[in-house]
Amino acid sequence: MAFGAEELRVLRRALALALHPGPVSAEDVKDCHRLAESLDEAIGEGARLRAFLVADLARYRAALPGTVAGYLALLEEALGAGHRPTPDDLVALRALRGNAGAAALLGRCQDLAERDVRARLAQGAREVPAPTVPAARVRLTALPGGVAEEPERKPKEKPAERPAPQPAAPEPDAPKRPIPTPGEVFPRRRPASPPAGPPQQLAAG
Repeated sequence: MAFGAEELRVLRRALALALHPGPVSAEDVKDCHRLAESLDEAIGEGARLRAFLVADLARYRAALPGTVAGYLALLEEALGAGHRPTPDDLVALRALRGNAGAAALLGRCQDLAERDVRARLAQGAREVPAPTVPAARVRLTALPGGVAEEPERKPKEKPAERPAPQPAAPEPDAPKRPIPTPGEVFPRRRPASPPAGPPQQLAAG
């Protein structure tokens, strides 16, 4: 991607403002917006061109070795447009290594592939893994010579509830004694019977 003189001036001004924030004129803001839109359009056009080249490249690769000249030319153009060599490209170039152009492209593609691998490894090393909660240990099945699986523990059964104590049956009432009558407590005295024999007459005094 090439920048014109005016685009470079706007880019330099935008970088200066990013490094040293300060007052910005309306004209500078408008120029930065126009430059951003141009960059977005160029990036989109480049992606469309790369997709077209990659699709055409696949068709030429499928028709090898009869299309070796066209395949090598398309591969070189696709690499210039940002295409990264795929495993299929490397396999095809190894099969064509007897061709001088194919041998040169093979060395270039191998270098690009190795750079990509190193970049991915470096990026993975820089990323700090997020803390994870350790997963629960899974029981292992018994293996020959290993430790047998522990039997699963059954949940303890709840003890049977004791029946509530029932109230004792009331004892039968004792037979009530009859209340004695006054006549039984205080019996009447019988009058004394008169003496037997004739009645005595008292002498006149």
